[in-house]
Amino acid sequence: MKSLNKKNKSKSKPSAAALDFFAEAGLLKRVKRSGWWVAGIENPESVADHCFRCAVIGFYIAHEEGADPYRVLAMTLFNDIHEARINDLHKMGHYYIDFKAAEKRVFKDQVAPLPSKVRGALEDIRGDYDTQHTLESLVARDADILECLVQAREYEDHGYPVAHKFLRRAPGFLKTKTAQKLWQGLQTWDSTVWWENVVKFER
Repeated sequence: MKSLNKKNKSKSKPSAAALDFFAEAGLLKRVKRSGWWVAGIENPESVADHCFRCAVIGFYIAHEEGADPYRVLAMTLFNDIHEARINDLHKMGHYYIDFKAAEKRVFKDQVAPLPSKVRGALEDIRGDYDTQHTLESLVARDADILECLVQAREYEDHGYPVAHKFLRRAPGFLKTKTAQKLWQGLQTWDSTVWWENVVKFER
């Protein structure tokens, strides 16, 4: 009986590790993007909010640029997973703290308990993203930047004028032609009217 229980317990470990990982990822729904606090936004988007739209934007750009959209999706979804443990740090904080080193250490610890195939896949896409040597990694990074710009425009359009300052330095960071075109469109885009094309008002 003891050996049977021990065998069952060993079989449950991978599932327990996976469930723990899912729970940790879920914490990102409550971790706020701290940079928006300086724009006066008391309850900004969560990291999970940001990652979701990064994935949507990345999927679009990938198709336009001829990149693997599913690899881009994986990069955008897992890019900020480390923030479940060390939170989101505003760029001012990055000036004083070596946050990149902490990110790598956290990510290594996060994936260590996972099955080797899963761990290997996550390490592969994370390494690819960090080195920025492939088209997919460039697309994923552009999606990350562009999502922030879209969010800044939305905050500005909803009464937070300081958010406009986040829009100034973008062109030099965007690498793909598609992201650059989207950035140009963003200059005159009104984020508050898209739904008017869906809902027709009756007179």
